[in-house]
Amino acid sequence: MGHIEVAHLDHALPDGRVLLSDVSFRVGDGSVAALVGPNGAGKTTLLRLVAGDLEAQSGSVVRSGGLGVMRQFIGNIRDESTVHDLLVSTAPPRVRDAAASLERAELAMMERDDEATQLRYAKALTDWGDAGGYDAEVLWDACCVAALGAPYDRTRYRDVKTLSGGEQKRLVLEALFRGTDEVLLLDEPDNYLDVPGKLWLEERLRETRKTVLLVSHDRELLARAARQIVTVESATVWTHGSGFATYAEARRARNERLEELRRRWDEEHAKLKALVQMYKQKAAGNADMASRYHAAQTRLRRFEEAGPPEIPPRDQNLKMRLRGGRTGKRAVICEGLELTGLMRPFDAEIWYGERVAVLGSNGSGKSHYLRLLAGDDVAHTGVGRLGARVVPGLFAQTHARPDLRGRTPAEILMTEHARLRNEAMSALSRYELNFCGDQPFETLSGGQQARLQILLLEMSGCTLLLLDEPTDNLDLASAEALQQGLEAYEGTVVAVTHDRWFARSFDRFLVFGGDGTVYETAEPVWDETRVDRPR
Repeated sequence: MGHIEVAHLDHALPDGRVLLSDVSFRVGDGSVAALVGPNGAGKTTLLRLVAGDLEAQSGSVVRSGGLGVMRQFIGNIRDESTVHDLLVSTAPPRVRDAAASLERAELAMMERDDEATQLRYAKALTDWGDAGGYDAEVLWDACCVAALGAPYDRTRYRDVKTLSGGEQKRLVLEALFRGTDEVLLLDEPDNYLDVPGKLWLEERLRETRKTVLLVSHDRELLARAARQIVTVESATVWTHGSGFATYAEARRARNERLEELRRRWDEEHAKLKALVQMYKQKAAGNADMASRYHAAQTRLRRFEEAGPPEIPPRDQNLKMRLRGGRTGKRAVICEGLELTGLMRPFDAEIWYGERVAVLGSNGSGKSHYLRLLAGDDVAHTGVGRLGARVVPGLFAQTHARPDLRGRTPAEILMTEHARLRNEAMSALSRYELNFCGDQPFETLSGGQQARLQILLLEMSGCTLLLLDEPTDNLDLASAEALQQGLEAYEGTVVAVTHDRWFARSFDRFLVFGGDGTVYETAEPVWDETRVDRPR
């Protein structure tokens, strides 16, 4: 087993702003620790510092055991890399180096077939075996069968971009959990996974003997798998040495304690300043008081040099004002609706004011269903229509908003919703987006992009919210704020979600089954398998 120890780490952004200050924590042998905190607090940066991808201005990171890393972009790879390349990237350094040498030797063999080239190729093969390359291929075969349903030999040259986000995540997770590295850093490993995939991940986290530090916003996964919670907020870190079930109370108690310490410090500071002032006045007319005056000054100086206690972190104050409006009694009517090639025909009615969660595995047609209701051109037969006075508003998964790329949040509000700049910035501040109001959409974090989309829905005045995985990138406070906003919303909500915590707040559940049927249940169903379609 391995461990992670971070001591007095400092890191600033290129513009000089301090992101992390005097960060210290430890993840012990075999522990699973979750890194949580607001969007933009520095969780991914901290993981990169621990991984060695970035160098801190000061402080140290000590690790024992081999290191395996799942970086944030896994799940959204769109380059020309292959399954082989992706698996090699998860391997130990010696295997990665041997793979690169073997690839160069293979390319040289394609260009010329002289004796020297053949000898270099033979040596590269020997080095590959000595580095554990053939053992790695046996491991990768098991990973490919588990994640992709086909062996390594049949999938090694497949482009990664042809895999779904969930398949990319599952493949890398299989390799890391089955591999020899004793320390794993996982940046949002549950994103893109459907619930069966999340259940599998939770089981691996509970049974692993590896030391794991992961970033996640999935409250159910945190509750089921994390044994300690490391919180990044206000540029520093604190650790809750127990699980997520007691985390909220522990954070509240900690903040109350910090507030009390700060109150006492302020009181003592005021007393010392008053004492100095008193002796100053007395010393002006009495030389015997000069020594007391200087002693009081020294005491005040040392007190101020020691500094005040940590300031309690400011609670996020998101104010989502989703209003909606009255519509006809039937908000959505589906009659013999079939999304071509995705599911069998089904009937459904959704009534004004209902909260309906759309559940099912990845690839079952849920997102297409929302897009159809939003008015997009989706191939279908049968009827899928909206009721009287129903105005749909679609929250798309953040990578599906090319219309917002290259534009800033302030610009979007000013041009699309006729807001003056000060009005736009005021609205952005309610979603804690004012500080990034002039950044291009594509440079925002996933959580910031998600909050902006919710704000745009608020501004649109829609009476039917169509939400496609709205909590996927939201931090804990933002997800709670969204749930509260939906509770106050005077309209109808239809949401695709794999978030079990979020789904508890819904009234009805429309399930897209693995056999192509669509059916309704009174309770969430999380065990539907992927739809089996002829290829």
